[in-house]
Amino acid sequence: MKRITVIITEDDDGHAELIREGLENSGVTNPIIRFSNGEELWAYLNGESRSVPGRKPNEAFLLLLDINMPRMDGLDVLKRIKQSPDLRSFPVIMLTTTDDPREIQKCYELGCNAYVTKPVDFSQFAETLRRLGLFLQIVQA
Repeated sequence: MKRITVIITEDDDGHAELIREGLENSGVTNPIIRFSNGEELWAYLNGESRSVPGRKPNEAFLLLLDINMPRMDGLDVLKRIKQSPDLRSFPVIMLTTTDDPREIQKCYELGCNAYVTKPVDFSQFAETLRRLGLFLQIVQA
């Protein structure tokens, strides 16, 4: 069975650390990689990253993708992933503060597997991350 790498793409350092801690606190032991913008993520997925060794062939990952990021936003990344024969099967969870129904619909139309709104309240956010961590454990099994 393949080990799934969790990729967090989040431009806010505080949010990224909360996501990482939430996943780890819920028992996720998968490797976690973080990118701060869509351009860095896309370079990694295509083996063109200068900061992180590129994705290995047949490496499985689950992507937690913020929408509003600099350089390349999450919608552009999602569209590129789902149009790529090599990447389209990987699960993408949009993890964002945006709860606009039109944006949620657009993400599903582009092929995201789930859309999770980051609650502003920390305890709700922690609970969302705990549930997301449990989901990852199920996906890995």
